[in-house]
Amino acid sequence: MPTSYTSETARNSTDVGGNIVTSKSIAHGLKALLDLQHHDGYWSFELEADATIPAEYVIMMHYLDEVDVELQNKIGVYLRDHQLPEGGWPLYLDGEGNISCTVKVYYALKLIGDKPEESHMKKARDAIHFWGGAARSNVFTRITLALFEQIPWRGVPCLPVECMLLPRWFPFHLLKISYWSRTVMVPLLILYHYKPKAKNPRKISISELFLTPPYKEKNYFPVRSPLNYVFLLLDSMVRLFGPFIPRAIHKRALKKAEAWMIERLNGTGGLGAIFPAMVNAYEALVSLGYPKDHSYCVTARDAVNRLLVVGDEKAYCQPCVSPVWDTGLACLTLLECQGEENINAANKALDWLKEKQLLEDPGDWQEYRPSLPGGGWGFQFYNSHYPDLDDTAVVAYAMLKNGEDRFRESAQRAMEWIAGMQSRNGGFASFDADNDHYYLNEIPFADHGALLDPPTSDVSARCLMLLSRSPSKDSNYQKVLQTCLKFLKDEQEEDGSWFGRWGTNYIYGTWSVLIALEEAGISGENPLMRKAASWLKSIQRDDGGWGESNNSYADISSRGQASRSTSFQTAWALLGLMAAGEGNSIETERGIDFLLSTQTPSGLWDDEEFTAPGFPRVFYLKYHGYDKYFPLWALARYKTLLSAGSL
Repeated sequence: MPTSYTSETARNSTDVGGNIVTSKSIAHGLKALLDLQHHDGYWSFELEADATIPAEYVIMMHYLDEVDVELQNKIGVYLRDHQLPEGGWPLYLDGEGNISCTVKVYYALKLIGDKPEESHMKKARDAIHFWGGAARSNVFTRITLALFEQIPWRGVPCLPVECMLLPRWFPFHLLKISYWSRTVMVPLLILYHYKPKAKNPRKISISELFLTPPYKEKNYFPVRSPLNYVFLLLDSMVRLFGPFIPRAIHKRALKKAEAWMIERLNGTGGLGAIFPAMVNAYEALVSLGYPKDHSYCVTARDAVNRLLVVGDEKAYCQPCVSPVWDTGLACLTLLECQGEENINAANKALDWLKEKQLLEDPGDWQEYRPSLPGGGWGFQFYNSHYPDLDDTAVVAYAMLKNGEDRFRESAQRAMEWIAGMQSRNGGFASFDADNDHYYLNEIPFADHGALLDPPTSDVSARCLMLLSRSPSKDSNYQKVLQTCLKFLKDEQEEDGSWFGRWGTNYIYGTWSVLIALEEAGISGENPLMRKAASWLKSIQRDDGGWGESNNSYADISSRGQASRSTSFQTAWALLGLMAAGEGNSIETERGIDFLLSTQTPSGLWDDEEFTAPGFPRVFYLKYHGYDKYFPLWALARYKTLLSAGSL
């Protein structure tokens, strides 16, 4: 591209970056996006994780002796397709092999029928040995191995069900950890109590994955920190004195765990609406003695099966589904595109969302905000106990931007709920307020380092974006807005970027904050905006796009870097630059050209990259909708500014 390329060139061009070409591209993308809308009004794109989840589905079938041979064979094809040349399985595209994921996939493939002497199995086994053997797997993998009698129960953290009876002031309490940790842990407390043995109908063992025989292994818990060492000592003490706990107390704790889990089974949405909790719940119900034809078991099993994506030759299992999130973002895209057909489609989607709002539903969040009325939305089709601030902010913002009177009450309830969920530091978390007891990440169970739900820049930005649009922001929400702005100012990195907790990574975080600052009335000349815009421009790639690998979660020096550009990260960067008043910059124009040049004949875009962390450094996701609506949103925003003469 010539260096003389300017915004004036873009306005007059019908070939690159111009209004005509951009309009045609938008129209093409819109048709494709509208064709994907469900007749009820929502969008729900596939949500893919690493190979761990489909491997766990196979393992679950063999644990319960509920083996669907055809299905497991299709999952086997998927698993083999994702193996790295060096033998392991990664957590995301272009990532390095991960021992815990590889151990589970190896076990799943062996359960399916793959022979240890086959080339791909040998390569996987060699990789596991190189990493120190299966004993070095994470806690969740070792719990699976204990259930299958591959390691002794001393190889997993002590999970006494008496945790259910601890008072709230105690250093550990369920309400002090995140919603996803609660829903995963409580069924595990039940399983740890019973220590059931997997059915394992073919009696498959993976003893070959251990360097030291598992029952002789002494180092299942390497010390991570001084505090972790203290917790490991406490773990040993609980193991020692646990048998002396009176049976009455033990029985009461078990009943409380059972009642807690059953209250939150969430119908066909499943416990917590996330795969690990759902599987744990089903297995816990069976351990408690519920017959498999009991309504609880039938519904729990059905919830898991609803996560399957089955094709002609291969299949995988999603970690959850994201219809509310997808629909909210698709609505914002349509509203930016304008036009009667688009507005009508957005209205249909918002009508569907309106019926999904959680108003009077019980939720764990109420334990710390008992007087706060409900008003949030979940992430999935059903997740009544766990509304999500991020989704709520996006949906309510779309309702306000739409401007229809029938959505105002819903948006107002959402704003009141979000304002009431602000944490003490001024920021907002995803599901809870003040869920920041960081010392708990050092307990033996938390070797994944993702036990908590503290406030983050991206979620806080979304809440700021919504509350700034309220007509009453100067009165009702003034303090909330001021403290949130201070939180975001304090969170800005030295180079101008913001960390992205729920999207990859600093590009996502920076985009999130910039569009929120624009909505809050912050000028593009503000130092916060200028530093962020300068950082975004500095990391633009030679092809005009932007990209950032999930590696930036482990190596901060790689922030804003990747081996290739992606359409969705380019869209984030463009939306951020335009919010910062950089719509007429050469960087923005080159980014628009990148999107125009990478649009596929379908009208949409096609990125292979994983788009977000579930848990940074541990678990990553690919939202299949991100390369569908984000590029379209960015192009539409650019066209809006171009048409308004704002460039």
